[in-house]
Amino acid sequence: MGLTIVIFAVTIAAGLLLGRVRIKGISIGSTWILFVGIVLSHFGAQVDPTALSFVKDFGLILFVFAIGLQVGPGFFHSFKKGGLSMNGMAVLMVLLAVGVTLGIHYITGESLTDMVGVMSGAVTNTPGLGAAQQTAQDVMAAEGSNAEDIALTVSTLASSYAIAYPLGVLAVIGLLIAYKACFKVDLAKEKKALEIDDESAAETARRMHCEVENPAIFGKRIKDIVHSQDAKFVISRLMRDGEVSAPNSDTVLEKGDKLLIVTSNRYVDSVRIIFGEEIAMHKSDWDKLDNNFVTRRITVTKPSLTGKTLGSMHIREAYGVTITRVIRAGIELVAQSNLILQMGDGLQVVGAESDIQRIAGFVGNKKEDLTHPNLAPLFAGIALGVIFGSIPIHFPGIPQPIRLGLAGGTLIIAILLGHFGPKLHITTYTTLSANMMLREVGIALFMAAVGLGAGANFVESLVNGGYWWILYGFLITVIPVILMMMLCRFVFHLNFYKMCGLIAGSCTNPTALSFSQESYGTDYVAVNYATVYPLAMFMRVLVAQVLILLAFAA
Repeated sequence: MGLTIVIFAVTIAAGLLLGRVRIKGISIGSTWILFVGIVLSHFGAQVDPTALSFVKDFGLILFVFAIGLQVGPGFFHSFKKGGLSMNGMAVLMVLLAVGVTLGIHYITGESLTDMVGVMSGAVTNTPGLGAAQQTAQDVMAAEGSNAEDIALTVSTLASSYAIAYPLGVLAVIGLLIAYKACFKVDLAKEKKALEIDDESAAETARRMHCEVENPAIFGKRIKDIVHSQDAKFVISRLMRDGEVSAPNSDTVLEKGDKLLIVTSNRYVDSVRIIFGEEIAMHKSDWDKLDNNFVTRRITVTKPSLTGKTLGSMHIREAYGVTITRVIRAGIELVAQSNLILQMGDGLQVVGAESDIQRIAGFVGNKKEDLTHPNLAPLFAGIALGVIFGSIPIHFPGIPQPIRLGLAGGTLIIAILLGHFGPKLHITTYTTLSANMMLREVGIALFMAAVGLGAGANFVESLVNGGYWWILYGFLITVIPVILMMMLCRFVFHLNFYKMCGLIAGSCTNPTALSFSQESYGTDYVAVNYATVYPLAMFMRVLVAQVLILLAFAA
C-alpha cells in the first residue's frame, strides 16, 4: 500500500509541474496528470487494484460535489431571461455531439463504448468519462462478465478519452480565434454593447441622493410607500432642516426632505418617480453633517442565521441601524426584506457605533469562523448523492435502467444543497479557496487513477486502430462548435463574449475559458460560462450513461 501511495503522489506532482508549461499561452493544466499516469503504468508501475478503484471514485465525487456547491446558489437563477435561451443552446450543443458520435458509430462500425470515451475526451468532460466507466462496470457485472473483461472495457474507455482530449482542448481555442478573424470582430464594440445590456450590473446596488418632491407621498410613512409601490430600495439616511437621521419604517416623509437611497440600477427611474429627481450631493456631504452615525461592514458568521430573511430579523427596529447593502461573492446587492442570508454575507450597515457593535455580535462578525469548514453537510451530501445516484430510473425503450451514478447523483445533490441549503438552515458555506482545494484534490486523484489504470493497454489500443480516435474526436469537437457558432452569428446574433462563454461552458472546457479571458481581456466570458456550465455538465454526464446503455443493449 505504501508503494501505491508513492506512485499516486509522484504521478500527481509530476503532472501538476508539467501543467505549468504553456505553449503560446495555452496549457492543458492538470490533464498532464492523466498522461503521466499512462506513461508510468505503461512502463510497469503497478498499484493495488482496490486502492485504484477507490481513489478514482472518491476523487470524482470530491470534484463533482465541489462544483455543485459552487454553482448551486446561482443554478436556477441562470434559467431566467437570457439564461434560458443560453442553456437551450448549450443543450443543443450536447445533443449535436451525441449525434456526431452516433453517426461515426453507424458509418464506421466503431464500438459505441469506445466512442463514448472519445466523445468525453473531445468535449473535455472528465465526469462524463467517470459516469461512463461506472455504468459499463455496473451493466457488465449484472450480465455476469468476468473481472478481466470489465477492467479491459474501463481501460479502453480511458484510453480513447486520453487520445481525444488534447485536440478537444486545442480545437475549440482554434475555432474561437478563426471566428474572430473571419468575421473581423471588434472587441471594443462588443464589450461596449455588452456593458449596456449587462443584466448583472442592473441588479447591483447603486447609491442615489433625492429630494422629496412628489405630493403623493407627503405625510406618508416609509413602510406605506414601500408597500404600495412594491419598490426595491432602502432609505439609508434622511436630512431635514440640516439634521441627519437614520429613518425607520414609521418615519413620515415631508416636502423637501433629502434622502440617501440605496437601490439597484434597474429601479433608478422608479425611485425618481416615487420621490423626486436626484440632487447634487455626495456621500461625503452626508458624513460632514452626520456626527452620530458611521458606516461599517460586518460579516454573517453565525450558522443559525443561514436561511433567514432580512425582514424577519427586524434589525432596524431592534438595533436602530440600517442595512443598506449585502455583499455576496464580491457583488453588492440591495438589502431587500425578502433577501435570504447566507454564511459569509457582508452587511453594509449605518448607525451609531454602539448600535453597530450590538448588531455585529448578533450576526457573529467573526471572520475566523469562516475558516473552519462545515464538513458535516459535505459528507452527508456526498452520502445522499451516492445513494441518489444508485436509484434505477426506467425509460421506455431502454432495457436497462439508467442510474445517475456517482458523478450525476452527487452533482445534483450538491447543486440542490447549494441552492436550497440556506433556505433550510443548512450551512453549506465554504470559502472559495477551500472549494478550489476540494476540486483540485478530487480531479488530481481521479486523473491519476484513470491514467494508472489505462496505461497498460494505451499503446496497444492506439496501434490497433486507436489512431482513428484522434480524427473521430476532432469531428465530435469541431462540428457542433462550428454549427453553434453559425447559429450564434446569423440566427441569435449573439455577442462575441457571450458566444465564447457559451462554447467554453457547453464543452465544459476551462482551458478555453481561461484563453478567452486572458486573450480578450474581460470577465464577461466567465459570467456566461457559469450560466451554462451546470446544465451542460449534467447533460454530458447523463448522455454518456445513456450511450453506454445503448451500446450494451444492442
